[in-house]
Amino acid sequence: MITTHILIVIITNTGPRDSCREDFKSMEILTLYSQYIYSSVLYTINNKHLFDTNNEIHKYKTRNNNNLHRPIANLSKFSNAAYISGIKVFNHLPQYIKALANDHKYFKSTLKRFLYHHSFYSMNIRKTEKYKT
Repeated sequence: MITTHILIVIITNTGPRDSCREDFKSMEILTLYSQYIYSSVLYTINNKHLFDTNNEIHKYKTRNNNNLHRPIANLSKFSNAAYISGIKVFNHLPQYIKALANDHKYFKSTLKRFLYHHSFYSMNIRKTEKYKT
């Protein structure tokens, strides 16, 4: 099986140990991690009726009140599922991207552009780490 990295090395005629970071960006190819983020966020946006915002749970004016509410999960099978990971990834997106959630076409293109340029940075969606924009 040929991976995307090998194909880019062949197309760009670079060495096998050379960095492909700029090649991914210039060819506008999403990395595997970026593809996961993209599909998780699209699932969340397309099924927004399944999710509550923090504003619907409580009426306090906090900076995260427009984020999606993550339900408390005791089972690791549920807490690691696509439902919860979609919420985590969506909540860690920059505010200007989350604001476009109602306009699907513009949201998808903006999210893709963001992931093209930030494809090698981790969103840090684990509990112990915080995302810094």
